[in-house]
Amino acid sequence: MNRSRIRVVLEMIKFEHSVFALPFALVGALLAARAAGGFPSWSQILWIVVAMVGARSAAMTMNRIADIEFDRRNPRTANRALPAGHLTLGFAWIFTIVSAALLVAAAWRLNKLALELSPLALAILFLYSYTKRFTAWSHFVLGFCLGISPAAAWIAIRGSLDPRMLILCAAVTLWVGGFDVLYACQDVDFDRVAGLHSIPKKFGIARALQIARVMHLAMVTLLIGLATTFHLAWPAWVGIAVVALLLGYEHSLVKPNDLSKMNAAFFMVNGYISLLFLLFWGAAVVVAKP
Repeated sequence: MNRSRIRVVLEMIKFEHSVFALPFALVGALLAARAAGGFPSWSQILWIVVAMVGARSAAMTMNRIADIEFDRRNPRTANRALPAGHLTLGFAWIFTIVSAALLVAAAWRLNKLALELSPLALAILFLYSYTKRFTAWSHFVLGFCLGISPAAAWIAIRGSLDPRMLILCAAVTLWVGGFDVLYACQDVDFDRVAGLHSIPKKFGIARALQIARVMHLAMVTLLIGLATTFHLAWPAWVGIAVVALLLGYEHSLVKPNDLSKMNAAFFMVNGYISLLFLLFWGAAVVVAKP
């Protein structure tokens, strides 16, 4: 595969957006290992990262395969790799299968429960690609696809699941679902024509922005509960404050009559949120008592 083909593939799966989910998975791994009185091994971190890359690559490619006809008809997405003919559908299917196999192989290297649950994880990831066809609440399904990553990382470290990790799963679900609601505001007109469903289409852009704000407020509330439950040190609380401030800034960029700053709100701010969350919560885990 030449460099130009690699660039097209990375663009198709939006590889740079891995920053959205991976930091939360790493926090889950740190919390799991710290609860046992230690830290993840480099081998565990490596296979968690490999599993995340495989899962996300498979999910994103499947999404592009499922939506190829919609992408062709939508002016905003018509230049994507598959509808524009930069990659073939056959290549996309092979890439999806290889990426899914990468997830399963990484899960096998981690532990038995991770391996047993890997097909379920893939089923959830692939389901999202079809949800806009029948429900306006598909944003929550997308959120859940990324939201399971902290629980998956905990399982990867411990071979079991602590119910407290479901709080972080819910927080990530609401965070991702909320910014997906914002992003979907750009496609309201196309969704109406194509018969697709979304919260902005169902409730209108102004109400959708309010729903996204409530989702992000709930996320911050859940993070407060999680920090309390794990008795985390002060860096975690600074991290929550930073996340809240960045979410407030994100929402200030998007208005019902002005979506021109959507890319800044979606890509830049959410990237900072995930990375800074990892920085502060990672520091809190290091100094916290198990």
